[in-house]
Amino acid sequence: MLAVYVRNDEARRVAAGFAATTPTLSPYWQQLDRALADVPALGTVVARLTADLAGSRLDRANLIAAIRAALVADAEGAGDPLACLRDELDERQAFAGMSGGDRDDA
Repeated sequence: MLAVYVRNDEARRVAAGFAATTPTLSPYWQQLDRALADVPALGTVVARLTADLAGSRLDRANLIAAIRAALVADAEGAGDPLACLRDELDERQAFAGMSGGDRDDA
């Protein structure tokens, strides 16, 4: 994203230079500058979505691990093969309660 911000800043400087040298086209350069001003806001959204996706991937990996552990426990004849899965689900529910419900209850 740093490279995107650098190119965006350079484009805004170029647009400002053109606006200064061609005042008759100034409204168009201003419109371009306003459009380029949206890039940092979009970068913030991308960063938040990237973090959300990383959290979702971790949640998914943890659930898959718990499911696999339950399947192995069942195959080995464990007395309570679903214990791992229940523990993971209980942990997720407890975390959601502590954090105000940011994570999905499974």
